[in-house]
Amino acid sequence: MASDKSPALPVKNAGGRRLQNRDRLEADILEQAVRVFAESGYEGASIASIAERAGLSKQNLMYYFPSKQLLYQRVLDDVLDDWLARMESLANEHDEPRDVLRAYIGAKLRFSREQPWASRVYALEVINGAPLYGAQIRDRVVPLLRKDIAVFEEWIAQGRIAAVNATHLMFAIWAMTQSYADFSAQMALVLDRKQLTRKDYEDAEILLTHMVQAAIALPAAAPGA
Repeated sequence: MASDKSPALPVKNAGGRRLQNRDRLEADILEQAVRVFAESGYEGASIASIAERAGLSKQNLMYYFPSKQLLYQRVLDDVLDDWLARMESLANEHDEPRDVLRAYIGAKLRFSREQPWASRVYALEVINGAPLYGAQIRDRVVPLLRKDIAVFEEWIAQGRIAAVNATHLMFAIWAMTQSYADFSAQMALVLDRKQLTRKDYEDAEILLTHMVQAAIALPAAAPGA
């Protein structure tokens, strides 16, 4: 006789659901933490205020991040991961320098537009002398910067760009692009709008790219040379 029982449904993985829930909750905590740290700085921020914004009790938040410093460092780790991933576009000396720099400036401006709070957290830490994150910056940012400078020096040696101070050119690019996150409120006030628009960032990309490309342009050959 045929059985009238329906086929048994597969049992969902409870462990997998718990892991997904934990990941979502951590993401919610980090989203609120980056804004609180950007608005108040490390000293002015508190676990209680971050927990309140995340809709959690202080004790519940501390189950995931046992201290404010650990939460702050995780926020900065995520900021630096994203920032360094975008910086990777500069490290190929075989590409056309003008195209590489255009892509790099565009990536930095997109970071400023898409992650303004993250940019401000990082800027505040650096402005204060990087007391809690200096070692990570030295270990992760400095080697990549030196790699990028080596690319510039190779381009200069090959006669592909003008002889510029690559270190200070990088500092200038960082400052110009990051200002569109850290000082976006001031820019919006000057432009008489609530916030910068996508077109503002596009216009900035065109201008900054032109400035940087002009700085690395080889001098025109003299007539008859």
